[in-house]
Amino acid sequence: MGAVFEHKTLAVQDRGALAKMVMTLLDHWKLTTEDQAALLGIAPSNRAALTRYRKGDPIGTSRDQYERVGHLLGIHKNLRLLFPQNRELAYRWMSTRNKAFNNLTPVDMVKEWGFAGLLMVRSYLDRARGM
Repeated sequence: MGAVFEHKTLAVQDRGALAKMVMTLLDHWKLTTEDQAALLGIAPSNRAALTRYRKGDPIGTSRDQYERVGHLLGIHKNLRLLFPQNRELAYRWMSTRNKAFNNLTPVDMVKEWGFAGLLMVRSYLDRARGM
């Protein structure tokens, strides 16, 4: 599945850079605040956390959040490698219905299945790349 961040070894500044990086990615994907929160595993009402992450405040210290961020960045990498000439498609893919996910969007899979849904999306893209 690729590297997952070891949450105990990341310095505060690294966690801040990671937060900004993942928030930039979620902005590229043009997701709603609710969808962004769902992908990060935080309450949909916790807009303040999203704002803090966007400003570079360190991502939370839970293993769940680190693993989610790692998988989101892995999904992004897969999409960029699968669609190297079409950045628009790579950015739109997470919110596009997919027959492989019972006609749900990848974001809907995560919202419905939680962390397991995130793993399903990542695994699907890993297989598509022949990993």
